[in-house]
Amino acid sequence: MRHGKKFKHLSRKPAHRRAMLANMANSLIMHKRISTTVAKAKELRKYIEPLITKAKTDSTHSRRVVFGYLAQKEAVSELFSTVADKVADRPGGYTRIIKTGTRLGDNAESCIIELVDFNELYVKEAKKKSTRRRSRSGSKAAGLVASGAEAKTEKAEAGTEEIQEEQAKQEDDAKLEEGDKEEKKESDEKVQEVKADEVEVESPEEDKEPLDEKEEVTAQDEEVATEEKEKKVKKTETEESVEEKAVEEVKKEEEKVKESAEEAAEEEVVEDKKEEAKEDEEEQDKNENKDKKK
Repeated sequence: MRHGKKFKHLSRKPAHRRAMLANMANSLIMHKRISTTVAKAKELRKYIEPLITKAKTDSTHSRRVVFGYLAQKEAVSELFSTVADKVADRPGGYTRIIKTGTRLGDNAESCIIELVDFNELYVKEAKKKSTRRRSRSGSKAAGLVASGAEAKTEKAEAGTEEIQEEQAKQEDDAKLEEGDKEEKKESDEKVQEVKADEVEVESPEEDKEPLDEKEEVTAQDEEVATEEKEKKVKKTETEESVEEKAVEEVKKEEEKVKESAEEAAEEEVVEDKKEEAKEDEEEQDKNENKDKKK
């Protein structure tokens, strides 16, 4: 009898279930986001959140306790270094489950489970929102809940584009300001040159030698100004190239996360198929044994 046993078996025996949860916890710690079914994600939340709270106290005892569950040195070091530092101020609720509809094949409810503090898009949106509005009608609330999952996925995709557009606007504004300053300097220099020419016309022939010296000084100043302009242009080009490289690296990391999530999902499907095949073979063997006994 299973009196008081409220946890889900997930169609697996205890040893298999513990190993599966440990592997999923390791992949979530290393990749910060994985895709799986809703039932497995809910059980994984119960499994991993106590380990994250344990990781907040960095001691040999807590490390040994966590290693007893995870059994992977890389995951334990990642949990106690980066994850624990990021989650230090959060008093629980370290994971988020985002439903992504049903899975092809078995029509199971699939989702994405991720660590809350490592999704920068949701953190920025939460800071921007300062006011809340509540609707009194229940139908509107039901509609919002139904469209919540779709809106979250769309925000995650549109967030990166908005950030890139804001960066481009800031760069354009900075360039325009620099151009305006340079134009003002050039206009001032031209006005000074015109005044110097007028002084040369009014002055007698004896004072031509010091005016020639002034012209040489202004020419040197112009050369220095052109050199400074070239240096500024080179700096802006290098900064733009660095920013483009950073954006490309972010895109590559997102693609790696997606690929790892897809591989994990494929591995789970393969494991489920293998288990079904084993169960079918066992049933066939049982039926054959029964027929032989008869």
